[in-house]
Amino acid sequence: MAADTLNVQPFATGLDHPRWVHVLPNGDVLIAESNKQPRPPQGIRDIVAQKIMGIAGAGVPSANRITLLRDGDGDGVAELRSVFLDDLTSPFGMALIGSDFYVATTDALLRFPYETGTTRIDLPGEHIVALPANAPNMHWTKGLIAGADGQLFVSVGSNSDHGEAGMDAERNRAAIWIVDPAEKSARIYASGLRNPVGLDFEPTTGELWTVVNERDELGDDLVPDYLTSVRPGGFYGWPYVYYGDRLDPRVTGSAPDMVAQSLTPDYALGAHVAPLGLTFSDGARLGPAFAKGAFIGQHGSWNRRPASGYSVVYVPFESGRPNGRPIEILSNFRTADGKARGRPVGVAIAKDGALLVADDVGNTIWRVTIRDRSKPSLSLDTTNR
Repeated sequence: MAADTLNVQPFATGLDHPRWVHVLPNGDVLIAESNKQPRPPQGIRDIVAQKIMGIAGAGVPSANRITLLRDGDGDGVAELRSVFLDDLTSPFGMALIGSDFYVATTDALLRFPYETGTTRIDLPGEHIVALPANAPNMHWTKGLIAGADGQLFVSVGSNSDHGEAGMDAERNRAAIWIVDPAEKSARIYASGLRNPVGLDFEPTTGELWTVVNERDELGDDLVPDYLTSVRPGGFYGWPYVYYGDRLDPRVTGSAPDMVAQSLTPDYALGAHVAPLGLTFSDGARLGPAFAKGAFIGQHGSWNRRPASGYSVVYVPFESGRPNGRPIEILSNFRTADGKARGRPVGVAIAKDGALLVADDVGNTIWRVTIRDRSKPSLSLDTTNR
């Protein structure tokens, strides 16, 4: 169900666990149909991690492909569907710089040649840098965005909830990387971010922002997931502390220097809402109420009572900073008895200004537009899945 001033309709249905959305300059829409790679459990930690991932929707085999959707006649429904890239290893983030198309798979950043209008790439990808995928690879998604100077930013989640696997398992994880694709080199841009996923640049300041999934098992109301600007060299607390200076009682080992430099995130979204998708509203045509802020796809909690998330929210901004409470713009992804009929993930602004939302349980890309009062808005619970 969409907010009162908005309308929602399916842009494409029948996809295979669509996780991420990228809009090309010509209006073509790329969808990463992807999931965690299978792996036999190796001990109790893996069994618990796989149970958690299964509850969160990761039990579906990965299609390992990127699909291209095209709405050539402009009616708001994609009539062309083509396999753009396949045989990838859990692809997720995508970025285009000139004629170079980049994909962040779970274990590598790859580069492919791209020509405007092409519907399939058959050439093999060029390996740019390896990305951490050490077992059990708990947070497997790798977000990706291109900076104005041709560098790339990659989000890399932790390999545990609160460092219980040991910090050797977290080497170069729980961080955002900056990659120089020409030099094929990478370094840590910011760290202490348990599971950053979506990345975008705030249009008035040019600052990089991300949404972060925080730790579990501290109760239904802890710890708040968040939206934050990302400072170069910044440390955001994981695993030692959360939300600035709140110590995690489960984390052993003293790190007073790290605790002292921990930054407080900009904006709490609520506990266990699982924010994954992030896009600022620059280019959106959803009316003045949604013209200056950030859209966030909240995948939803896996064990919270009551459940939280399962929605797309809008956070208003003023002068480059969050300014006001989040506004729910797309909801009703759960049935009356608590079952998920859908779970939002990636969000992106289409070339025509619509908001596109990947739903990896409903296997649908939703298209949100400003409402035409002469037409009823579609209720998500009436959609034929």
